[in-house]
Amino acid sequence: MPNDSAHAAPAAAHAVSRPLVEVSMLEKRYGESGPPVFSDVSFTIQPAEFVCLIGHSGCGKSSILNILAGLEQPSGGTVIMDGHEITRPGLERGVVFQGHALLPWLSAVQNVAFAVRSRFPTLSRAEIREKAEHYLHLVGLHNALDKKPAELSGGMRQRVGIARAFSTQPRMLLMDEPFGALDALTRGLIQEELLQICARTRQTVFMITHDVDEAILLADRVLLMSNGPDARLAESIDNPLPRTRTRESMHHETGFYDLRNHLVDFLVRRSALVGKGEN
Repeated sequence: MPNDSAHAAPAAAHAVSRPLVEVSMLEKRYGESGPPVFSDVSFTIQPAEFVCLIGHSGCGKSSILNILAGLEQPSGGTVIMDGHEITRPGLERGVVFQGHALLPWLSAVQNVAFAVRSRFPTLSRAEIREKAEHYLHLVGLHNALDKKPAELSGGMRQRVGIARAFSTQPRMLLMDEPFGALDALTRGLIQEELLQICARTRQTVFMITHDVDEAILLADRVLLMSNGPDARLAESIDNPLPRTRTRESMHHETGFYDLRNHLVDFLVRRSALVGKGEN
């Protein structure tokens, strides 16, 4: 797998541990004729690592995430997590989509409690409520516990979805452009909350985004997909910025503009060339 040596530094700390997830030679086809959506996709995810996947529409990003979630089956290749092949959904993997997918007849705390009950069926009703409230507090919704989704803003609904995913204490959190439909201010606030929660819990995250700045803010490592059809994983780039970065500070960090220019250049110019075997 290609790696850009100019940006490969701080994530070396992850290399000392065994990967949590090993993706090997993954391929996805829809139908018998024509090229695959993507092929020969291989990468690893270390425990407590935040990995972002970037690429243009049609390169199969969501399909890769759905395969990791067990919601789709690959046409070829394997995904191994904790030594076991992923073939179906599991509570050790939490998923957050762009749409919040909340149950509209339940309140915020009831939506999260529903997930807690699935993960911890032996807990009492009071313990389930306590856990649900705890995770809603983490995402800043302590004043909206008993409100139903229709009474919440888009950003608040997405926070409930994130709290629900965290409440099952998954080994890995999978996020498919979870902030794509939010306004810039709300998006920024939730990004920083997510960073803080991940720092406290050492949560492993695999996230799809179209936003270069979002990837730089959140990710320890950025994976770049070439254009589809028959997309490939073109590069894996370690984020050289300190983990203490914030939206306000990261633009002043050494290496920010080099990294950003590299990612933008790939998306604008080189993503189409890689698929054709050019550099």
